[in-house]
Amino acid sequence: MTIRVLIVDDQVMVREGFSVLLGAMPDIEVVGEAVNGREAVHQVAALRPDVVLMDIRMPELNGIEATREIVAADGTAKVLVLTTFDLDEYVYEALRAGASGFLLKDASARQLADGVRVVAAGEALLAPTVTRRLITEFSKISDSPRPPTMARLGDLTERETEVLVLIAQGLSNGEIAEHLIVAESTIKTHVSRILVKLGLRDRTQAAVFAYEARLVTPG
Repeated sequence: MTIRVLIVDDQVMVREGFSVLLGAMPDIEVVGEAVNGREAVHQVAALRPDVVLMDIRMPELNGIEATREIVAADGTAKVLVLTTFDLDEYVYEALRAGASGFLLKDASARQLADGVRVVAAGEALLAPTVTRRLITEFSKISDSPRPPTMARLGDLTERETEVLVLIAQGLSNGEIAEHLIVAESTIKTHVSRILVKLGLRDRTQAAVFAYEARLVTPG
């Protein structure tokens, strides 16, 4: 099945470059481009892409607000944030807004295509070392912290809490299963229940939640 992609960036060269790279992939189709967040919101509604490659710093409507609107309006489109720096303070807020992960703009063609495929498949694109550093650093200086309540954490079983911590540490389902010595299908069930109980969209938001809840500390 072809993955439909919308590219959002205010720089023409970036849009054209990504469009050429992704267009060369047999399983990916670039269905449109947008020059700012406001246009991105309209294009998502019109084109119904599977994945949105979203720049953060743009005129009219930035990538964070655009991500928030897209996620709220369309439950199927996945947002993959593009950033120039791996410690961009805005990336953390984009993850909180509902982005499924982030990718550096200097990523190779293979990394870009693989990132699109991962997000399209419903997984979170979490680079463990960079994501953990980013989340822990910028959760400290968030302008509007929203720490999760103990009541929400109390809904999780002891095993689910353990799985949540491992998600935040960047482990895949297979790695968690190996660590806990259980079947991978069991971990998938735990992850699904965690997302439902905490009212979260995906593994990325689960990782953010774990850091905000102080279940995981900088290491």
